[in-house]
Amino acid sequence: MSQLKNGSSQCLWTSICIVLIVMSMAREAVSTNYGEALTKSLLYFEAQRSGKLPPNQRVTWRGDSALRDGSDAHIDLTGGYYDAGDNMKFGFPLAFTTTMLAWSNIEMASQLRAHHEKGNALRALKWATDYLIKAHPEPNVLYGQVGEGNSDHKCWMRPEDMTTPRPSFRIDAQHPGSDLAGETAAAMAAASIAFAPSDKAYAQILIGHAKDLFEFATAHRGVYQNSITNAGGFYASSGYEDELLWAAAWLHRATNNQIYLNYLTKASGTGGPRTVFAWDDKFVGAQVLVAKLALEGKVESNGKIAEYKNMAEQFICNCAQKGSNNVKKTPGGLLYFLPWNNLQYTSAASFVLSAYSKYLEGAKASIQCPNGALQASDLLHVARSQVDYILGSNPKNMSYMVGVGTNYPKKPHHRAASIVSIHKDKTPVTCNGGFNAWYNNPAPNPNVLMGAVVGGPDNNDVYGDERTDFQHAEPATVTAAPLVGVLAAVA
Repeated sequence: MSQLKNGSSQCLWTSICIVLIVMSMAREAVSTNYGEALTKSLLYFEAQRSGKLPPNQRVTWRGDSALRDGSDAHIDLTGGYYDAGDNMKFGFPLAFTTTMLAWSNIEMASQLRAHHEKGNALRALKWATDYLIKAHPEPNVLYGQVGEGNSDHKCWMRPEDMTTPRPSFRIDAQHPGSDLAGETAAAMAAASIAFAPSDKAYAQILIGHAKDLFEFATAHRGVYQNSITNAGGFYASSGYEDELLWAAAWLHRATNNQIYLNYLTKASGTGGPRTVFAWDDKFVGAQVLVAKLALEGKVESNGKIAEYKNMAEQFICNCAQKGSNNVKKTPGGLLYFLPWNNLQYTSAASFVLSAYSKYLEGAKASIQCPNGALQASDLLHVARSQVDYILGSNPKNMSYMVGVGTNYPKKPHHRAASIVSIHKDKTPVTCNGGFNAWYNNPAPNPNVLMGAVVGGPDNNDVYGDERTDFQHAEPATVTAAPLVGVLAAVA
């Protein structure tokens, strides 16, 4: 009898052990996946590089490209990042990408270090800031675009041997762009904080540019597409108030100068409740940075400051489904904001949740939402659920990050990835020839665009993996930049 009892208990313990081992392995697999995705998300930025590639370039199917950018204006505008699946350098989304890469580097510095990706993350940031420094040759001059959007999009060519026109477009005192200058000021200020621990001299250069650009943005008001009209068809700005608040918040964080805090508290508004955080709407970002000051007790949480904080927390409550105007979710659980490249909004919102989780934890505070309280851990849980969806925990069991897992998009809408590498075949690919031979080719892209995140599924979790479907299949730098921070936070 006792033998039987012992046998049963042994069997029971064995079963429990097996379950625990399996659970532990599953957890390990997921966390390994986060680490792998983090590494690959930074490789994606190397695939987007324009200009002369460095000796330590890891994405070897790419080559040097656009080496004469800026020559029409007698200025060196080589470098920077191609925007998405095209060969354009659009300054407005590039600046937002830079700010979010910087914020990821600042807020998730210890996690990036723990995963041995801090160097790569700073290199990804510096590739952008080196370009932005060149694009700002005088206090009131900022080059905001290289390439002509319409002719670029009419051709399907590799960046290495493209023959499309590469005109340079700028804003200046007579042709202002407060949004473009403001966002670039935010990028430079945020990057100065990211570089300060390792390169004080470079950080000082960046802060100098940030201050000049903020002056330029506030002194000469206007939306940038009135000056760079070609950008209007691709990245039109809906206004510049958000960029000015966002820039002031970053400049205050970088310099601790009261002037910038005064700008924030004396502004006509805080942006009110927002439904997205993205390249054209930075109000949530500014609200979150001001809320951080309040949570840390650096400013009194009343009046305008309290309003910024309330608006930031309203957005977070809505993302966490505890608000009064919750963000829609797909049946599979993805936060769904807008039909075109939805994952850019999910990625940026997840970053806000990850960063705010850290702020709440530091302040030992919580958020009181209309439909319940949120702790720091709840915010990170929501961010993790979105990362899990993006990496394959979804109805299609598909990773929307290229190269992660085995079932991922094989045909992202991306010129360089979809055409044979110039290192394998130097035969020039013509403007129309590229469409015939590569764009309309049913085969997978010959180059794996490691770490790219496509636009993502529709509101019913449907994704077709068609190169022609640029609304869902085109990856963009604005999607990847905040995800670097989110992946570091959850890994």
